[in-house]
Amino acid sequence: MDARPELLDALTVLRERLAAVRFPLDLPGAERARRSAAELLAQLDGYLLPRLRQPEAPLLAVVGGSTGTGKSTLVNSLVGRRVTEAGVLRPTTRTPVLVCHPDDERWFTGRRVLPQLGRVCGPRQESDRPDALAVVTTRALPAGLALLDAPDIDSIVAGNRDLAADLICAADIWVLVTTAARYADAVPWHLLRSAKEYDVTLATVLDRVPHQIAAEVSRHYGALLERAGLGEVPRFTVPELPESAANSGLLPATAVAGLREWLGRRAQDPQARSLAATRTAAGALAALRARVADLAGACAAQYATAVRLDQRLADAYAEADRRVRACLAGGGLLTGQAGAHWLAFPEDAGADELSDALVQALAGLLVEAVSAADEHTDAAWQREPGAPEGGTDGQDAVGERVGVLVRRLRRCLDELAEEAAQAVGGTRGEPGDEGETAALLAASLLGGKAGGVAQQALAGILGSRNASRLRDRGAAELRRCVERALTAERLRRGAPLHRLNITAEPQVELVAALSSVRAHQG
Repeated sequence: MDARPELLDALTVLRERLAAVRFPLDLPGAERARRSAAELLAQLDGYLLPRLRQPEAPLLAVVGGSTGTGKSTLVNSLVGRRVTEAGVLRPTTRTPVLVCHPDDERWFTGRRVLPQLGRVCGPRQESDRPDALAVVTTRALPAGLALLDAPDIDSIVAGNRDLAADLICAADIWVLVTTAARYADAVPWHLLRSAKEYDVTLATVLDRVPHQIAAEVSRHYGALLERAGLGEVPRFTVPELPESAANSGLLPATAVAGLREWLGRRAQDPQARSLAATRTAAGALAALRARVADLAGACAAQYATAVRLDQRLADAYAEADRRVRACLAGGGLLTGQAGAHWLAFPEDAGADELSDALVQALAGLLVEAVSAADEHTDAAWQREPGAPEGGTDGQDAVGERVGVLVRRLRRCLDELAEEAAQAVGGTRGEPGDEGETAALLAASLLGGKAGGVAQQALAGILGSRNASRLRDRGAAELRRCVERALTAERLRRGAPLHRLNITAEPQVELVAALSSVRAHQG
Protein backbone atom coordinates (compact mmCIF):
# COMPACT_ATOMS: atom_id res chain seq x y z
CA MET A 1 0.00 0.00 0.00
CA ASP A 2 3.01 2.26 -0.20
CA ALA A 3 1.90 4.96 -2.64
CA ARG A 4 5.13 5.15 -4.61
CA PRO A 5 4.98 8.10 -7.03
CA GLU A 6 6.63 6.09 -9.81
CA LEU A 7 4.00 3.35 -9.58
CA LEU A 8 1.18 5.89 -9.54
CA ASP A 9 2.64 7.64 -12.58
CA ALA A 10 2.98 4.33 -14.41
CA LEU A 11 -0.62 3.37 -13.57
CA THR A 12 -1.83 6.78 -14.71
CA VAL A 13 -0.13 6.29 -18.08
CA LEU A 14 -1.64 2.81 -18.35
CA ARG A 15 -5.04 4.27 -17.57
CA GLU A 16 -4.62 6.82 -20.40
CA ARG A 17 -3.61 4.08 -22.81
CA LEU A 18 -6.63 2.01 -21.83
CA ALA A 19 -8.94 5.00 -22.28
CA ALA A 20 -7.59 5.51 -25.81
CA VAL A 21 -7.82 1.90 -26.96
CA ARG A 22 -10.57 1.01 -29.44
CA PHE A 23 -11.80 -2.21 -31.00
CA PRO A 24 -13.83 -0.92 -33.97
CA LEU A 25 -13.84 -4.13 -36.02
CA ASP A 26 -16.39 -6.70 -34.85
CA LEU A 27 -13.91 -9.53 -34.67
CA PRO A 28 -14.49 -12.59 -32.50
CA GLY A 29 -13.64 -11.48 -28.99
CA ALA A 30 -13.88 -7.76 -29.75
CA GLU A 31 -16.95 -7.22 -27.58
CA ARG A 32 -15.29 -9.09 -24.73
CA ALA A 33 -12.22 -6.86 -25.14
CA ARG A 34 -14.38 -3.73 -25.03
CA ARG A 35 -16.01 -4.88 -21.80
CA SER A 36 -12.66 -5.83 -20.30
CA ALA A 37 -11.17 -2.43 -21.15
CA ALA A 38 -14.18 -0.68 -19.60
CA GLU A 39 -13.91 -2.82 -16.46
CA LEU A 40 -10.20 -2.09 -16.13
CA LEU A 41 -10.82 1.63 -16.49
CA ALA A 42 -13.57 1.45 -13.87
CA GLN A 43 -11.27 -0.43 -11.52
CA LEU A 44 -8.36 1.97 -12.01
CA ASP A 45 -10.52 5.08 -11.66
CA GLY A 46 -12.90 3.79 -9.02
CA TYR A 47 -10.56 1.77 -6.85
CA LEU A 48 -6.89 1.15 -7.55
CA LEU A 49 -5.60 4.68 -8.17
CA PRO A 50 -7.68 6.24 -5.33
CA ARG A 51 -6.65 3.46 -2.92
CA LEU A 52 -2.94 3.79 -3.72
CA ARG A 53 -3.06 7.59 -3.52
CA GLN A 54 -4.92 7.58 -0.19
CA PRO A 55 -4.37 4.29 1.62
CA GLU A 56 -5.84 5.77 4.79
CA ALA A 57 -9.31 6.17 3.20
CA PRO A 58 -12.19 4.07 4.60
CA LEU A 59 -12.70 0.56 3.33
CA LEU A 60 -15.52 0.18 0.84
CA ALA A 61 -17.50 -3.06 1.03
CA VAL A 62 -19.82 -3.60 -1.94
CA VAL A 63 -22.81 -5.84 -1.34
CA GLY A 64 -23.61 -7.46 -4.67
CA GLY A 65 -25.43 -10.39 -6.15
CA SER A 66 -28.36 -11.53 -8.25
CA THR A 67 -31.89 -10.20 -8.37
CA GLY A 68 -34.01 -11.00 -5.33
CA THR A 69 -31.22 -12.15 -3.03
CA GLY A 70 -32.13 -9.64 -0.31
CA LYS A 71 -29.13 -7.31 -0.60
CA SER A 72 -31.07 -4.22 0.48
CA THR A 73 -32.61 -5.98 3.46
CA LEU A 74 -29.16 -7.21 4.45
CA VAL A 75 -27.66 -3.69 4.29
CA ASN A 76 -30.60 -2.23 6.21
CA SER A 77 -30.20 -4.91 8.86
CA LEU A 78 -26.44 -4.38 9.17
CA VAL A 79 -27.07 -0.67 9.75
CA GLY A 80 -30.09 -1.17 11.97
CA ARG A 81 -32.44 1.07 10.02
CA ARG A 82 -33.84 1.51 6.54
CA VAL A 83 -31.24 3.33 4.49
CA THR A 84 -32.21 1.73 1.18
CA GLU A 85 -35.95 1.95 0.85
CA ALA A 86 -38.06 -0.77 -0.70
CA GLY A 87 -37.92 -0.57 -4.47
CA VAL A 88 -34.85 1.68 -4.62
CA LEU A 89 -32.76 -0.98 -6.26
CA ARG A 90 -35.31 -2.70 -8.42
CA PRO A 91 -34.22 -3.42 -12.01
CA THR A 92 -35.80 -0.14 -13.13
CA THR A 93 -33.29 2.07 -11.29
CA ARG A 94 -29.54 2.47 -11.54
CA THR A 95 -28.97 4.43 -8.35
CA PRO A 96 -26.77 2.65 -5.80
CA VAL A 97 -26.76 3.60 -2.11
CA LEU A 98 -23.58 4.04 -0.07
CA VAL A 99 -23.77 4.07 3.74
CA CYS A 100 -20.93 5.37 5.87
CA HIS A 101 -20.13 6.92 9.25
CA PRO A 102 -20.62 10.74 9.31
CA ASP A 103 -16.90 11.22 9.89
CA ASP A 104 -16.21 9.40 6.60
CA GLU A 105 -18.73 11.26 4.45
CA ARG A 106 -16.06 13.55 2.99
CA TRP A 107 -14.35 10.53 1.40
CA PHE A 108 -17.40 9.69 -0.70
CA THR A 109 -19.21 12.95 -1.49
CA GLY A 110 -16.39 13.92 -3.83
CA ARG A 111 -15.22 12.02 -6.91
CA ARG A 112 -12.37 10.14 -5.25
CA VAL A 113 -14.03 6.82 -6.08
CA LEU A 114 -16.59 6.08 -8.78
CA PRO A 115 -15.96 9.39 -10.56
CA GLN A 116 -18.45 8.51 -13.31
CA LEU A 117 -21.36 8.87 -10.87
CA GLY A 118 -22.91 12.04 -9.56
CA ARG A 119 -23.58 12.43 -5.84
CA VAL A 120 -26.79 12.70 -3.83
CA CYS A 121 -26.50 13.26 -0.08
CA GLY A 122 -29.14 11.45 1.95
CA PRO A 123 -31.72 8.85 0.88
CA ARG A 124 -32.46 8.82 -2.80
CA GLN A 125 -35.53 10.70 -4.05
CA GLU A 126 -37.51 9.93 -7.18
CA SER A 127 -36.38 13.28 -8.66
CA ASP A 128 -32.68 12.44 -8.31
CA ARG A 129 -30.66 11.85 -11.44
CA PRO A 130 -30.48 8.11 -12.23
CA ASP A 131 -26.70 7.93 -12.64
CA ALA A 132 -25.94 9.17 -9.12
CA LEU A 133 -24.57 7.65 -5.94
CA ALA A 134 -26.76 8.25 -2.88
CA VAL A 135 -24.52 8.80 0.16
CA VAL A 136 -26.26 8.13 3.49
CA THR A 137 -24.55 8.56 6.87
CA THR A 138 -25.23 6.71 10.09
CA ARG A 139 -23.35 6.20 13.35
CA ALA A 140 -24.48 2.59 13.36
CA LEU A 141 -21.51 1.82 11.13
CA PRO A 142 -18.00 2.09 12.54
CA ALA A 143 -15.74 4.78 11.14
CA GLY A 144 -13.45 3.41 8.50
CA LEU A 145 -16.05 1.25 6.76
CA ALA A 146 -18.65 2.03 4.08
CA LEU A 147 -21.31 -0.30 2.69
CA LEU A 148 -22.51 0.04 -0.89
CA ASP A 149 -25.79 -1.55 -1.90
CA ALA A 150 -25.28 -2.30 -5.60
CA PRO A 151 -27.82 -2.95 -8.37
CA ASP A 152 -28.45 -6.51 -9.43
CA ILE A 153 -25.56 -8.05 -11.35
CA ASP A 154 -28.11 -9.92 -13.53
CA SER A 155 -30.56 -7.06 -13.94
CA ILE A 156 -32.75 -7.08 -17.03
CA VAL A 157 -31.48 -3.53 -17.63
CA ALA A 158 -28.05 -3.57 -19.30
CA GLY A 159 -27.07 -0.29 -17.62
CA ASN A 160 -27.74 -1.81 -14.19
CA ARG A 161 -25.53 -4.79 -14.97
CA ASP A 162 -22.70 -2.56 -16.17
CA LEU A 163 -23.03 -0.33 -13.11
CA ALA A 164 -23.04 -3.30 -10.76
CA ALA A 165 -19.84 -4.56 -12.36
CA ASP A 166 -18.22 -1.11 -12.02
CA LEU A 167 -19.19 -0.93 -8.35
CA ILE A 168 -17.77 -4.34 -7.58
CA CYS A 169 -14.53 -3.32 -9.29
CA ALA A 170 -14.38 -0.31 -6.95
CA ALA A 171 -14.57 -2.38 -3.75
CA ASP A 172 -11.97 -3.16 -1.13
CA ILE A 173 -14.23 -5.96 0.06
CA TRP A 174 -16.72 -7.98 -1.92
CA VAL A 175 -19.77 -9.24 -0.01
CA LEU A 176 -21.48 -11.58 -2.47
CA VAL A 177 -25.05 -12.50 -1.60
CA THR A 178 -26.90 -15.54 -2.90
CA THR A 179 -29.84 -17.58 -1.65
CA ALA A 180 -30.62 -21.15 -0.78
CA ALA A 181 -32.59 -21.41 -4.00
CA ARG A 182 -29.93 -19.84 -6.27
CA TYR A 183 -26.50 -20.56 -4.82
CA ALA A 184 -25.69 -23.00 -7.63
CA ASP A 185 -26.65 -20.54 -10.40
CA ALA A 186 -24.07 -19.33 -12.89
CA VAL A 187 -24.16 -15.64 -11.87
CA PRO A 188 -22.92 -15.93 -8.27
CA TRP A 189 -20.27 -18.42 -9.34
CA HIS A 190 -19.04 -16.11 -12.06
CA LEU A 191 -18.56 -13.45 -9.38
CA LEU A 192 -16.87 -15.92 -7.05
CA ARG A 193 -14.46 -17.05 -9.77
CA SER A 194 -13.67 -13.42 -10.58
CA ALA A 195 -12.99 -12.74 -6.91
CA LYS A 196 -10.63 -15.69 -6.77
CA GLU A 197 -8.88 -14.60 -9.98
CA TYR A 198 -8.28 -11.09 -8.60
CA ASP A 199 -7.55 -12.37 -5.07
CA VAL A 200 -9.90 -9.82 -3.51
CA THR A 201 -10.96 -9.70 0.12
CA LEU A 202 -14.21 -11.62 -0.06
CA ALA A 203 -17.11 -12.77 2.09
CA THR A 204 -20.19 -14.63 0.90
CA VAL A 205 -23.66 -14.64 2.39
CA LEU A 206 -26.09 -17.52 1.91
CA ASP A 207 -29.40 -15.74 2.46
CA ARG A 208 -32.98 -16.91 3.01
CA VAL A 209 -32.09 -20.42 4.04
CA PRO A 210 -35.11 -22.43 5.41
CA HIS A 211 -34.47 -23.74 8.91
CA GLN A 212 -35.39 -27.28 7.94
CA ILE A 213 -32.60 -27.60 5.38
CA ALA A 214 -30.15 -25.01 6.71
CA ALA A 215 -27.47 -27.53 7.70
CA GLU A 216 -27.73 -29.48 4.44
CA VAL A 217 -27.67 -26.39 2.19
CA SER A 218 -24.84 -24.81 4.12
CA ARG A 219 -22.80 -28.01 3.94
CA HIS A 220 -23.38 -28.39 0.19
CA TYR A 221 -22.54 -24.72 -0.47
CA GLY A 222 -19.37 -25.08 1.56
CA ALA A 223 -18.40 -28.17 -0.45
CA LEU A 224 -18.89 -26.24 -3.69
CA LEU A 225 -16.70 -23.42 -2.40
CA GLU A 226 -14.05 -25.90 -1.32
CA ARG A 227 -14.09 -27.56 -4.72
CA ALA A 228 -13.64 -24.14 -6.38
CA GLY A 229 -10.61 -23.35 -4.21
CA LEU A 230 -12.60 -20.87 -2.10
CA GLY A 231 -12.97 -22.93 1.05
CA GLU A 232 -11.22 -20.29 3.17
CA VAL A 233 -13.71 -17.56 2.21
CA PRO A 234 -15.76 -16.38 5.21
CA ARG A 235 -19.29 -17.70 4.80
CA PHE A 236 -22.37 -16.43 6.63
CA THR A 237 -25.83 -17.97 6.64
CA VAL A 238 -28.98 -15.90 7.11
CA PRO A 239 -32.18 -17.86 7.87
CA GLU A 240 -35.37 -17.35 5.92
CA LEU A 241 -37.53 -14.92 7.90
CA PRO A 242 -40.68 -12.91 7.11
CA GLU A 243 -38.53 -9.77 6.97
CA SER A 244 -36.43 -11.34 4.22
CA ALA A 245 -39.44 -12.02 2.05
CA ALA A 246 -40.70 -8.47 2.46
CA ASN A 247 -37.37 -7.12 1.20
CA SER A 248 -37.95 -3.93 3.16
CA GLY A 249 -37.90 -4.86 6.83
CA LEU A 250 -35.05 -5.38 9.25
CA LEU A 251 -33.72 -8.77 10.18
CA PRO A 252 -33.04 -9.54 13.83
CA ALA A 253 -29.61 -8.36 14.90
CA THR A 254 -28.63 -11.95 15.63
CA ALA A 255 -29.22 -12.95 12.00
CA VAL A 256 -26.47 -10.64 10.74
CA ALA A 257 -24.28 -10.46 13.83
CA GLY A 258 -21.52 -12.62 12.36
CA LEU A 259 -21.21 -10.57 9.18
CA ARG A 260 -21.41 -7.30 11.13
CA GLU A 261 -18.62 -8.43 13.43
CA TRP A 262 -16.45 -9.58 10.53
CA LEU A 263 -16.87 -6.28 8.67
CA GLY A 264 -16.31 -4.26 11.83
CA ARG A 265 -13.05 -6.06 12.52
CA ARG A 266 -11.85 -5.27 8.98
CA ALA A 267 -12.43 -1.57 9.71
CA GLN A 268 -11.24 -1.28 13.32
CA ASP A 269 -8.38 -3.75 13.60
CA PRO A 270 -5.39 -2.06 11.92
CA GLN A 271 -3.85 -5.37 10.91
CA ALA A 272 -7.09 -6.77 9.50
CA ARG A 273 -7.82 -3.49 7.77
CA SER A 274 -4.38 -3.35 6.17
CA LEU A 275 -4.66 -6.98 5.10
CA ALA A 276 -8.06 -6.41 3.47
CA ALA A 277 -7.01 -3.34 1.52
CA THR A 278 -3.54 -4.61 0.64
CA ARG A 279 -4.79 -7.98 -0.56
CA THR A 280 -7.38 -6.50 -2.88
CA ALA A 281 -5.03 -3.84 -4.23
CA ALA A 282 -2.27 -6.38 -4.76
CA GLY A 283 -4.70 -8.72 -6.47
CA ALA A 284 -5.87 -5.96 -8.78
CA LEU A 285 -2.28 -5.09 -9.67
CA ALA A 286 -1.38 -8.72 -10.27
CA ALA A 287 -4.41 -9.23 -12.51
CA LEU A 288 -3.36 -6.35 -14.74
CA ARG A 289 -0.70 -8.39 -16.48
CA ALA A 290 -2.95 -11.01 -18.03
CA ARG A 291 -5.84 -8.63 -18.68
CA VAL A 292 -3.77 -5.93 -20.35
CA ALA A 293 -1.87 -8.57 -22.31
CA ASP A 294 -5.20 -9.90 -23.58
CA LEU A 295 -6.23 -6.40 -24.61
CA ALA A 296 -2.90 -5.88 -26.38
CA GLY A 297 -3.55 -9.13 -28.23
CA ALA A 298 -7.01 -7.92 -29.22
CA CYS A 299 -5.44 -4.69 -30.51
CA ALA A 300 -2.96 -6.73 -32.52
CA ALA A 301 -5.80 -8.75 -34.03
CA GLN A 302 -7.58 -5.54 -35.02
CA TYR A 303 -4.44 -4.19 -36.70
CA ALA A 304 -3.63 -7.46 -38.46
CA THR A 305 -7.16 -7.66 -39.84
CA ALA A 306 -7.07 -4.03 -40.96
CA VAL A 307 -3.76 -4.65 -42.75
CA ARG A 308 -5.20 -7.71 -44.51
CA LEU A 309 -8.33 -5.84 -45.55
CA ASP A 310 -6.30 -2.94 -46.86
CA GLN A 311 -4.01 -5.33 -48.76
CA ARG A 312 -7.03 -7.01 -50.39
CA LEU A 313 -8.24 -3.59 -51.44
CA ALA A 314 -4.80 -2.59 -52.77
CA ASP A 315 -4.48 -5.87 -54.68
CA ALA A 316 -7.88 -5.39 -56.32
CA TYR A 317 -7.05 -1.87 -57.46
CA ALA A 318 -3.55 -2.83 -58.55
CA GLU A 319 -5.20 -5.39 -60.81
CA ALA A 320 -7.55 -2.68 -62.09
CA ASP A 321 -4.53 -0.49 -62.90
CA ARG A 322 -2.85 -3.36 -64.77
CA ARG A 323 -6.05 -4.00 -66.68
CA VAL A 324 -6.36 -0.40 -67.80
CA ARG A 325 -2.70 -0.12 -68.81
CA ALA A 326 -2.82 -3.43 -70.71
CA CYS A 327 -5.86 -2.25 -72.64
CA LEU A 328 -4.27 1.07 -73.54
CA ALA A 329 -1.01 -0.56 -74.57
CA GLY A 330 -2.64 -3.40 -76.51
CA GLY A 331 -5.99 -3.23 -78.24
CA GLY A 332 -6.62 0.33 -77.17
CA LEU A 333 -9.95 2.09 -77.37
CA LEU A 334 -10.30 2.46 -81.14
CA THR A 335 -13.21 0.05 -81.16
CA GLY A 336 -16.94 0.48 -81.26
CA GLN A 337 -18.09 4.05 -81.78
CA ALA A 338 -14.57 5.42 -81.28
CA GLY A 339 -13.29 3.00 -83.94
CA ALA A 340 -16.01 4.05 -86.36
CA HIS A 341 -15.16 7.71 -85.89
CA TRP A 342 -11.48 6.93 -86.38
CA LEU A 343 -12.11 5.16 -89.66
CA ALA A 344 -14.24 8.09 -90.85
CA PHE A 345 -11.78 10.74 -89.67
CA PRO A 346 -11.26 13.41 -90.95
CA GLU A 347 -13.52 13.27 -94.04
CA ASP A 348 -16.76 12.00 -92.48
CA ALA A 349 -16.08 12.46 -88.76
CA GLY A 350 -15.06 15.68 -87.03
CA ALA A 351 -12.21 16.09 -84.56
CA ASP A 352 -14.58 16.80 -81.68
CA GLU A 353 -16.59 13.65 -82.41
CA LEU A 354 -13.43 11.53 -82.38
CA SER A 355 -12.08 13.14 -79.19
CA ASP A 356 -15.43 12.80 -77.43
CA ALA A 357 -15.75 9.16 -78.38
CA LEU A 358 -12.22 8.37 -77.18
CA VAL A 359 -12.59 10.00 -73.76
CA GLN A 360 -15.99 8.36 -73.31
CA ALA A 361 -14.39 5.02 -74.09
CA LEU A 362 -11.66 5.79 -71.55
CA ALA A 363 -14.30 6.63 -68.95
CA GLY A 364 -16.08 3.36 -69.68
CA LEU A 365 -12.83 1.43 -69.32
CA LEU A 366 -12.11 3.05 -65.96
CA VAL A 367 -15.64 2.45 -64.67
CA GLU A 368 -15.44 -1.22 -65.63
CA ALA A 369 -12.05 -1.54 -63.95
CA VAL A 370 -13.32 0.15 -60.78
CA SER A 371 -16.44 -2.02 -60.67
CA ALA A 372 -14.35 -5.16 -61.02
CA ALA A 373 -11.99 -3.96 -58.27
CA ASP A 374 -14.93 -3.22 -55.98
CA GLU A 375 -16.41 -6.66 -56.63
CA HIS A 376 -13.10 -8.35 -55.85
CA THR A 377 -12.75 -6.24 -52.70
CA ASP A 378 -16.27 -7.08 -51.58
CA ALA A 379 -15.67 -10.78 -52.06
CA ALA A 380 -12.36 -10.66 -50.19
CA TRP A 381 -13.78 -8.58 -47.33
CA GLN A 382 -16.78 -10.86 -46.94
CA ARG A 383 -14.37 -13.69 -46.20
CA GLU A 384 -12.83 -11.67 -43.36
CA PRO A 385 -14.83 -11.56 -40.09
CA GLY A 386 -15.29 -8.05 -38.82
CA ALA A 387 -14.87 -6.23 -42.15
CA PRO A 388 -16.66 -2.86 -42.02
CA GLU A 389 -19.68 -2.26 -44.17
CA GLY A 390 -20.20 0.55 -46.66
CA GLY A 391 -17.97 2.09 -49.29
CA THR A 392 -19.70 0.44 -52.23
CA ASP A 393 -21.21 2.57 -54.96
CA GLY A 394 -23.17 2.07 -58.15
CA GLN A 395 -21.70 2.42 -61.64
CA ASP A 396 -23.61 5.64 -62.26
CA ALA A 397 -21.98 7.37 -59.29
CA VAL A 398 -18.57 6.01 -60.29
CA GLY A 399 -19.19 7.16 -63.85
CA GLU A 400 -19.95 10.70 -62.70
CA ARG A 401 -16.73 10.97 -60.73
CA VAL A 402 -14.62 9.39 -63.46
CA GLY A 403 -16.32 11.56 -66.06
CA VAL A 404 -15.08 14.70 -64.33
CA LEU A 405 -11.49 13.48 -64.56
CA VAL A 406 -11.59 12.35 -68.19
CA ARG A 407 -13.20 15.64 -69.24
CA ARG A 408 -10.38 17.40 -67.47
CA LEU A 409 -7.93 15.17 -69.39
CA ARG A 410 -9.58 16.16 -72.66
CA ARG A 411 -9.15 19.85 -71.84
CA CYS A 412 -5.49 19.24 -71.02
CA LEU A 413 -4.95 17.45 -74.34
CA ASP A 414 -6.68 20.30 -76.19
CA GLU A 415 -4.39 22.82 -74.48
CA LEU A 416 -1.27 20.78 -75.26
CA ALA A 417 -2.31 20.46 -78.90
CA GLU A 418 -2.96 24.19 -79.13
CA GLU A 419 0.49 25.00 -77.67
CA ALA A 420 2.19 22.58 -80.05
CA ALA A 421 0.35 23.91 -83.10
CA GLN A 422 1.20 27.51 -82.22
CA ALA A 423 4.84 26.63 -81.58
CA VAL A 424 5.36 25.25 -85.09
CA GLY A 425 3.30 27.81 -86.89
CA GLY A 426 6.22 30.18 -87.54
CA THR A 427 8.60 27.57 -88.92
CA ARG A 428 6.33 25.23 -90.89
CA GLY A 429 3.92 27.65 -92.44
CA GLU A 430 0.23 27.35 -91.61
CA PRO A 431 -0.26 25.15 -88.56
CA GLY A 432 -2.67 22.24 -88.72
CA ASP A 433 -6.12 22.56 -87.30
CA GLU A 434 -5.74 22.57 -83.50
CA GLY A 435 -8.84 20.39 -83.01
CA GLU A 436 -7.47 17.90 -85.50
CA THR A 437 -4.14 17.90 -83.67
CA ALA A 438 -5.92 17.26 -80.36
CA ALA A 439 -7.96 14.40 -81.87
CA LEU A 440 -4.82 12.78 -83.31
CA LEU A 441 -3.07 13.15 -79.96
CA ALA A 442 -5.98 11.43 -78.19
CA ALA A 443 -5.96 8.64 -80.80
CA SER A 444 -2.21 8.13 -80.45
CA LEU A 445 -2.54 7.84 -76.65
CA LEU A 446 -5.70 5.76 -76.46
CA GLY A 447 -5.52 3.74 -79.67
CA GLY A 448 -3.08 1.08 -78.54
CA LYS A 449 -1.17 -0.37 -81.48
CA ALA A 450 -3.40 1.44 -83.93
CA GLY A 451 -2.31 4.70 -82.35
CA GLY A 452 0.91 4.56 -84.35
CA VAL A 453 -0.96 5.78 -87.44
CA ALA A 454 -2.22 8.79 -85.48
CA GLN A 455 1.30 9.48 -84.26
CA GLN A 456 2.60 9.44 -87.83
CA ALA A 457 -0.09 11.91 -88.80
CA LEU A 458 0.97 14.16 -85.94
CA ALA A 459 4.58 13.96 -87.11
CA GLY A 460 3.44 15.10 -90.53
CA ILE A 461 1.80 18.15 -88.99
CA LEU A 462 4.27 19.05 -86.23
CA GLY A 463 7.47 17.30 -87.17
CA SER A 464 8.76 14.09 -85.59
CA ARG A 465 10.48 15.74 -82.63
CA ASN A 466 7.58 18.02 -81.76
CA ALA A 467 5.08 15.20 -82.21
CA SER A 468 7.12 12.93 -79.94
CA ARG A 469 7.41 15.63 -77.32
CA LEU A 470 3.67 16.28 -77.50
CA ARG A 471 2.88 12.61 -77.08
CA ASP A 472 5.18 12.33 -74.05
CA ARG A 473 3.42 15.25 -72.40
CA GLY A 474 0.01 13.80 -73.26
CA ALA A 475 1.03 10.38 -71.95
CA ALA A 476 2.02 11.97 -68.63
CA GLU A 477 -1.41 13.61 -68.38
CA LEU A 478 -3.09 10.30 -69.22
CA ARG A 479 -1.13 8.48 -66.52
CA ARG A 480 -2.09 11.15 -64.00
CA CYS A 481 -5.74 10.87 -64.99
CA VAL A 482 -5.79 7.08 -64.61
CA GLU A 483 -3.88 7.26 -61.33
CA ARG A 484 -6.17 9.94 -59.92
CA ALA A 485 -9.29 8.04 -60.91
CA LEU A 486 -8.19 4.71 -59.46
CA THR A 487 -6.68 6.27 -56.34
CA ALA A 488 -9.82 8.28 -55.62
CA GLU A 489 -12.03 5.22 -56.07
CA ARG A 490 -9.74 3.04 -53.97
CA LEU A 491 -9.87 5.60 -51.16
CA ARG A 492 -13.62 5.85 -51.52
CA ARG A 493 -14.02 2.06 -51.30
CA GLY A 494 -11.61 1.83 -48.38
CA ALA A 495 -13.06 4.79 -46.45
CA PRO A 496 -15.09 2.64 -44.00
CA LEU A 497 -11.84 0.94 -43.00
CA HIS A 498 -9.48 3.91 -43.19
CA ARG A 499 -11.65 6.21 -41.12
CA LEU A 500 -11.30 3.74 -38.23
CA ASN A 501 -7.60 4.65 -38.15
CA ILE A 502 -6.49 1.26 -36.86
CA THR A 503 -2.75 1.28 -36.20
CA ALA A 504 -0.19 -0.82 -34.36
CA GLU A 505 0.37 1.90 -31.75
CA PRO A 506 -2.30 0.86 -29.18
CA GLN A 507 -0.77 -2.59 -28.80
CA VAL A 508 2.75 -1.20 -28.45
CA GLU A 509 1.65 1.50 -26.00
CA LEU A 510 -0.31 -0.95 -23.82
CA VAL A 511 2.64 -3.33 -23.60
CA ALA A 512 5.03 -0.48 -22.80
CA ALA A 513 2.71 0.96 -20.13
CA LEU A 514 2.21 -2.46 -18.55
CA SER A 515 5.97 -3.07 -18.51
CA SER A 516 6.45 0.24 -16.72
CA VAL A 517 3.84 -0.70 -14.08
CA ARG A 518 5.49 -4.05 -13.47
CA ALA A 519 8.93 -2.45 -13.25
CA HIS A 520 7.72 -0.13 -10.46
CA GLN A 521 5.71 -2.68 -8.52
CA GLY A 522 8.86 -3.92 -6.83
